[in-house]
Order: sequence, then structure tokens, then C-alpha cells
Amino acid sequence: ARRTGITREQLANTVKSAFDGLPVGLYREGNKLIPIISLPPPEERRDVDSINDIQIWSDVAQLAIPLRQVVSGFDARWDDGIIKRRDRVRTIEVRADAFMGELASDLLARIKPDIEAIDLPPGYKLEWGGEYEDSARAQSYIAAGIPVPVMMMVLILVLLFNNLRQPLVVLLTVPLAIIGVSVGLLLANEPFGFMAMLGFLSLSGMLIKNAIVLIDQINQELSEGRTPLNAVIESGVSRMRPVAMAAATTVLGMIPLFKDPFYIGMAVTIIGGLSFATVLTLLIVPVLYATVYRIPSRSDKNPSAAAGVHHD
Repeated sequence: ARRTGITREQLANTVKSAFDGLPVGLYREGNKLIPIISLPPPEERRDVDSINDIQIWSDVAQLAIPLRQVVSGFDARWDDGIIKRRDRVRTIEVRADAFMGELASDLLARIKPDIEAIDLPPGYKLEWGGEYEDSARAQSYIAAGIPVPVMMMVLILVLLFNNLRQPLVVLLTVPLAIIGVSVGLLLANEPFGFMAMLGFLSLSGMLIKNAIVLIDQINQELSEGRTPLNAVIESGVSRMRPVAMAAATTVLGMIPLFKDPFYIGMAVTIIGGLSFATVLTLLIVPVLYATVYRIPSRSDKNPSAAAGVHHD
């Protein structure tokens, strides 16, 4: 290189421009300035061995000299420009983006079996990150915060009804939604992800509200002097239309969310769970109430069993 008058800086710049390109100007398009990069043909940049044929201009010889005649030799090898670590362990990241309209959860479910079937060398392990990790972390945060609101909800119900049996009937309506939620997610082929969990939490509040309305109506019927059995029956009949209409308006309001891939899990959870649980609430809550308070049927002529409900 010294005999040809080529410096190290000139050598480095020539090799760099051969693969990365050389800025030669700017092109203005509206308010944007687009750089113009001069690059060799693609076939000259695909093979690293073609570095031997790179032409370097020599001011001394006044001609372009191939790189092989300038250096005594070189070693071409791949090297990581950035060494990434996670928890102080060297990590190789593999990234993928979902197609337009496809959720990351759907992409994960499609590729996860094939990826986890890869036999890794000793000392290597596979961890899933990205949106999967963020969703799992968010779900764990929500799950950790659930006990306190649930305890507050139970306390409010106890203070509202001034007993324990009626809050028990109210809370037993929440598991009824799991059936509808499961069926809805299976039919829609949607996972129980973060948005579905938020939908289930919202759904729980709706079901508790419906049960409170129904039990409060039973208490009003009892205060008006009706027998326990008639109070339960009349309350179920009189509250059927308001509860059903409230559920119908909520279901109709969730339908537009079916078009959004991000919110479809929440929409399916609320629609499936509310539709199924509303019907069961109107049927199961009176049955649970009658069971908890041991209200006899019309065929039971024991008057003492029907009197206990007034003292709670």
C-alpha cells in the first residue's frame, strides 16, 4: 500500500463505500431531502470474497489497483457488531411481525409448536418475549390486584344486604359466565388473552349488578307481605324484561368491535358471557335464593320453613 501511495484511510473508505455506498448528493421531493447513494452492482456486493477485486485509486500510479495487490492478505469473518444480553446472559433475538389483520397471539399459536420442536444444543434455552411476554406480565399484574377489589366488593354487598347469604347468591352468579365465555371464544377461535381478561372483569360487574337488582326486588316483594315463594317468582318475572333489555343493549354495543382484531377478544367475552349468564341469572338466582333460604315449593305444606326468610 505504501509503494502505491494508498493510505489506510483511503483503503478503509474504499472498502466501506463498496458495500455501504457513497453519498453523492441529495434529491429534493417536496419538503423532503432524499440522499443519493452510489453503490456497485448487486452481484458485486453479494459475495464477501469479491472484496479482492475492489478497485482502489492510486495517486502515485494514476490508475485503479485491485485490493489483492495492495494488501498482503486479509481474513474475512462474520462478527457481531452488537452483543446483546438479557439478565447478563448472551442472547440471540429472532423477531417476526404479523401480517396485516393478524394478531400476534394468532401468529404465536401458529409458529410456537414448530419453534419449540427445535432441538437446541447444550447450554441453550428458548424464551418467548415481545407481545407474548408483555401480555403475560400485564395479566399477572391484573391477577395480583384482583383480591383487594373482590374483598371490597364482598364488604359492600354485606353492608348492602346486612347478611351473608344474599351476597353469597350474588357472587355465585359470576362463575355462570365462564360457560358462555368459553363457548364464545371457541366459536370465534380466539385465545383468552389480555383483552379477554379485561372483558371478563367488566362482565363480572354486569352480572353482579343484575343479581343485585333481582335480589333487591325479592326483598321488596317480601316487605310488601308476599310469601317467600311468591316473592321469588314475581321478582323473576318482573325483572326479566329490564335485565334482558340491559343485556341486549350491551351485546349490540359490542358488535362493532368484531371488526377490530385487537378488541375482538373483549367483545366475544362480553357477548358470549353476558348472553349465556343473563339467561342463567334469571333462572339460577331465584333457585339459589330458594335453596339458601330453604323456601318450600307449593307442594310443601310446612309453614314454619317459609317464615325464616323474613328474619334475615
